[in-house]
Parts: sequence; C-alpha cells; structure tokens
Amino acid sequence: MMLDTKRRSLRMATIGAMGATVVALAAAPAFAKGDIDLTVTPRTVAVGHTVKVTAGGDDDAAQYLRTCIQQRTGSHGAWHTVTCGKVSGSWGDAKANASVKAAHRGALQFRAVLYGSDTLQAKHPVVERTSPVKTVTVR
Repeated sequence: MMLDTKRRSLRMATIGAMGATVVALAAAPAFAKGDIDLTVTPRTVAVGHTVKVTAGGDDDAAQYLRTCIQQRTGSHGAWHTVTCGKVSGSWGDAKANASVKAAHRGALQFRAVLYGSDTLQAKHPVVERTSPVKTVTVR
C-alpha cells in the first residue's frame, strides 16, 4: 500500500512537470528565422580593378524582402548604397549583385542589408538583418 502511494505521488509530480513545460513552451515568444550572406572577391585588389560583390538573404518576419549592398571607404564614415536587388516574397531569397571599381588605395568595406516590409510598395521598409563587414585592401 505504501508503494502504491509513492508511485501515485511520483506519477502526479511527473504529470505536473510535463504540464508546466507545455505551458512554458506555449508562452515563449516566437523568433523570426533568416540569414544574410555577403561574398566579396577578391579580398586584395589593385587600384582601377573591379571587386565583385554578391549578397542574399531571407527572413520569415516580413512578407516582402530586398537586399542592398553598401560600401564605405576606410573603416569609419557613412555607408553608401551601391545597389539593391529586386523585391522578393518571403518564400524566396532576396539577392543583389554589384561590381565596384577600386578608385583609391586603402580599405574598401562592404556590407549587405536586408530590408523587409508587409506591402509591396512600402516607402519605409524595416532593416531585418545586416551582414558582418567585409574589407577589401586596395593597393
């Protein structure tokens, strides 16, 4: 009889713990999934030569996405948009490609920015993701 009571108590504790876990998982916030990639080649280039930059990204937080490639000279200063790809639906990868001529010696930095919106004609899309910076040395 004592063994049955212990089993019953153990069973109730297990059921209670499982119930608490289910409630905690249901109350946890959902996080958007996505990523952004940036490829820059070559990483060292002579003045006057071309750097090829490709970027692509996706994110399920927005219905429409657009990837833009940005650059700056040196490691400080303002970012300038080189190009933006076409708007794509969230089911596809938003891509952008650019060819940039290296005009001056020093560092040339690139990053990709993924913008998202819920309408196709959005005037102010939201930044969903930004890639890590990649640096090209211009000699």
